[in-house]
Amino acid sequence: MVKRFFERFYVGIILLFLYAPIVILIVLSFNASKSRAKWGGFTLHWYQELFQNEAIMNALYTTLIIAFTSALIATLLGTAASIAMNSMKKTPRTILMGITNIPMLNADIVTGISLMLIFVALNYTLGFTSVLMAHITFNIPYVILSVMPKLRQLNPNTYEAAQDLGATPFYAFYKVILPDILPGVLSGFFLAFTMSLDDFVITHFTKGPETNTLSTKIYTEVRKGIKPEIYALSTLMFLTVLVLLIIINRRNSEKKAPTRTI
Repeated sequence: MVKRFFERFYVGIILLFLYAPIVILIVLSFNASKSRAKWGGFTLHWYQELFQNEAIMNALYTTLIIAFTSALIATLLGTAASIAMNSMKKTPRTILMGITNIPMLNADIVTGISLMLIFVALNYTLGFTSVLMAHITFNIPYVILSVMPKLRQLNPNTYEAAQDLGATPFYAFYKVILPDILPGVLSGFFLAFTMSLDDFVITHFTKGPETNTLSTKIYTEVRKGIKPEIYALSTLMFLTVLVLLIIINRRNSEKKAPTRTI
């Protein structure tokens, strides 16, 4: 009993440290007072101000466009690279996997400065496209990490059997390979989307003066002083991610649930 109590107490402390700041942020987003130390009553004023703030809305739009586009392109390139590496022999595949893992282990500031130096050396103007290419670059390894385990679980004979039965290589891939690796592809896409949405350091070094994502915009606003609109924005982002996680987990649990036969 004592051991179980301390285990639950330990888990409770961890959850408290993780989620107490988020709960406080959500409460402050409904606070009528600008002061963080005084409750001025319930209000939705800061949410109205948020949607009327053109700078934040532009940063949100830019963030979503970059995150979705970079995740989509990185998923396509990463899946193609995974298929190519999976067909290689063990030694070159191991070497390439080690190379693709380096960007994930490397510090973001090193990656950001390196990409910035490349753009400067090529006389490429920093802006929206430079941020997009930078996000695609650091997202590809995460897609490969998600897709490769699914490819290793495949039976290579099924693809060859489909071709023997008259299927073209593309049709055999679409009907045999893709359905089996689709969970890994989707996981890679959502992971890339999340990493792009959350990135600050690499974006900070590769963006131009006229380009802002939410992370860089919030950083600029925090230096001036945190506005209540930022609380409202953070609350909406947290609730959106929470709803998506609930939907995805419910779908996964329904798929794993055993079907009853009469």
